Amino acid sequence: MTVAKILVVEDNTDNMKLFRAVLTLRGHAVTGLPGGEGLVDTVLDERPDLILLDIQLPGMDGFQLLALLRGTMPEVPPVVALTAHAMSGDRERALAAGFDGYLTKPIDVATFGETVEGFIHR
Repeated sequence: MTVAKILVVEDNTDNMKLFRAVLTLRGHAVTGLPGGEGLVDTVLDERPDLILLDIQLPGMDGFQLLALLRGTMPEVPPVVALTAHAMSGDRERALAAGFDGYLTKPIDVATFGETVEGFIHR
């Protein structure tokens, strides 16, 4: 297992604690943001290997934030959509918008770490 720097953008504090706990136990360094404010600066400063980005955020949503990242940075690490609203077609819409992967909430704690690791260094 490769230790990675993972940036999680999630406004639900309980979800953030869970994601951080699962990924930290697997040896990863996790940085968290409650929304899109400061996202570009954090990505430039932290240089994460992977970004987990909630779709529904206050202010700019995940689609807008992904477009911002891709439009302002020469290199963007893989960005995986996180969503609690998994409706038919949502996965396809996220992938078509440029997300590198798609995960639904609530997560399966038993498989989340391994699933996330599958997106690192793709």
